[in-house]
Amino acid sequence: MSLFKKIFSSEKKETLDKGLEKSKSSFFGKLSKAVAGKSKVDDEVLDNLEEVLVTSDVGVNTTLKVIERIEERVAKDKYLGTDELNQILREEIAALLSETNVGEETEFIIPKDKKPYVIMVVGVNGVGKTTTIGKLAYQFKKQGLKVVLGAADTFRAAAIDQLQVWADRVEVPIVKQSMGSDPASVAFDTLQSAVTQNADVVIIDTAGRLHNKVNLMNELTKVKRVMQKVVADTPNDVLLVLDGSTGQNAFEQAKQFTAATDVTSLAVTKLDGTAKGGVVIGISDQFKIPVKYIGVGEGIEDLQVFNKYEFVDSFFK
Repeated sequence: MSLFKKIFSSEKKETLDKGLEKSKSSFFGKLSKAVAGKSKVDDEVLDNLEEVLVTSDVGVNTTLKVIERIEERVAKDKYLGTDELNQILREEIAALLSETNVGEETEFIIPKDKKPYVIMVVGVNGVGKTTTIGKLAYQFKKQGLKVVLGAADTFRAAAIDQLQVWADRVEVPIVKQSMGSDPASVAFDTLQSAVTQNADVVIIDTAGRLHNKVNLMNELTKVKRVMQKVVADTPNDVLLVLDGSTGQNAFEQAKQFTAATDVTSLAVTKLDGTAKGGVVIGISDQFKIPVKYIGVGEGIEDLQVFNKYEFVDSFFK
């Protein structure tokens, strides 16, 4: 099928397959029970399938879209066997995600006409925000790009220390101030330093508190405004990091942050340790914001560019 023509390197694909193993096992265990004793896709099978998708964290709205598509297939083909259900699901979910042109990249890339390219990273504490920043810095540096990190999550000493550990590990410069400093001041200093060093990429860590939306909005707006004094039209990307293992809670966090600031891309982490990988399908469909990266392991190479064809292929293979 043409939807699945884009393939990662075999090593990347193996990592993705392994990272989604728990989600896949859980999903197919539920699916087997849903079709037990049935040879034909009928209303009862569709009702059971709906429950399987919802309990696999695909989300209610996306599930209803998928069921509607399968109902159309059943009406058109008259007889669909339950043994074909896996392939039909694979095709219809890929088709659903293909209605937008996001999730088609296979490599870590940034626009060449923006220098420095500024990524502001948002998300609550504990979702893997700092780890994602470190792994992103590693990927960009591997391409020969000059990367500078900014420790603007100044409310926790641990956040600054953790980012310093990643900066040391990846061997990239970091700009930081003491705990309690003004985050906007750190962002300003980071951009000034990046311009002086002729850096290609700047990644700014921001506060991980889901406090009052108005406070969050004001804080992030101030950070943006101050950065623009150094480099106009920044940040170029506001990346929201979500913990995939929290399932539906990731949806709620996405709603809160998208209400507070202009999020332009998403990273979904910790997919290897959970059976809730279906959340990526729902988030990709429901938020008009591209899932750009997924975390499928703890290794430094285990942050991958999200490719919807590869994801669906691994999930339903």
